[in-house]
Amino acid sequence: MLEVVLKLLFIVLVVLAGMLPLITWVERKQSAVMQDRIGANRADLMGVTLLGLLHPMADVIKLFSKEDFVPAGANRILHLLAPVVAIVPAIITLAVIPYGGTYVFGASTLSLVVADVDWGILFVFAVGSIATYGAVMAGWSSNNNWSLLGSMRASAQMISYEVTMGLSIVGLFMVYETLQLPAMAAWQDDSFRLLGFVEHLGGVQLPAFLGWIRLPAWGIFLQPLGFVLFLTCIMAENKRPPFDAPEGESELVAGYHLEYSGMRFGLFYTAEFLEVPVIGCILTTLFFGGWAIPFLPQETIISFIGAGFGEGFATGVCLVLHVLSFLVKVALMIWLQMALRWTLPRFRYDQVMDLCWKVILPLSIANVFVTGAIILWVEAVIA
Repeated sequence: MLEVVLKLLFIVLVVLAGMLPLITWVERKQSAVMQDRIGANRADLMGVTLLGLLHPMADVIKLFSKEDFVPAGANRILHLLAPVVAIVPAIITLAVIPYGGTYVFGASTLSLVVADVDWGILFVFAVGSIATYGAVMAGWSSNNNWSLLGSMRASAQMISYEVTMGLSIVGLFMVYETLQLPAMAAWQDDSFRLLGFVEHLGGVQLPAFLGWIRLPAWGIFLQPLGFVLFLTCIMAENKRPPFDAPEGESELVAGYHLEYSGMRFGLFYTAEFLEVPVIGCILTTLFFGGWAIPFLPQETIISFIGAGFGEGFATGVCLVLHVLSFLVKVALMIWLQMALRWTLPRFRYDQVMDLCWKVILPLSIANVFVTGAIILWVEAVIA
């Protein structure tokens, strides 16, 4: 019980209380840098601005002070529940994200994941799909035509991209041979010879020095197309630019949360930004080795440090290094999402749907067949 409580505290303090406020600051500052502006720098405490880091706190105070308005004719119960339904799935998803490996301290074993379930990635898809109901409930219950149109766009877009999102990483399932997220990350704590396929393909013996050319066994190197497709789909699921057609200001004013104000709007705002680090965690686990440090397997770190300081101390250092490695990769994934968000213009709604059904879906299916053919070929060569 203590172990679970400590893991939950890590998620609450680091992701919810740490990353979430910083995401709003990163959005403002990164867009300012890309557009040659200064960015958020007005909020201060006794004249100290802290590079704009006080703006998230100012946002919260402002939202709490706003009037909580419910339009006439709205369904008050669903209008109240919709923001909660939108934000809860993002929080629950963190339960199956491993931010470290499994570590042995004497007779005790510590695994840095709250719920290590056999079907972890399926849990992510199942819970993530619940957020669709939040958008639909918000648009319908507001008794506003623009809100209803926004919710219809959101439901069609999110349901469509859930299909392609699942297919885009089937190739990873075939490579990892598991649906457990900790097992997927542990599988990537290794490396492979970049030119090793030449020997298997042509029977040519390569010079020994070429064996030093290796790559981490990360998903992005094994499934590069799958990474591009999955990143596109999961960003479309988050409804952030360039996939923010459900909130298109030029056509729908504000979309499905048009009739929301105060902290209820703040919950939609929070859900959208919370999903950014959650997406970063998922991408890191699936495609960037999770907590793994390139070319430094866990056994190597523990044996090297343990030779001088003891195995227990070495295991503790390895745990800290792995968590830091995971957080650095998540930060890079957040930067990537922000860069795409402030680089690409918004797609038209028909372009969003065409991209899903006419481009990503065929490529995802082709990726599955190509991956299967390569796996069969490698097994035949090795046998």
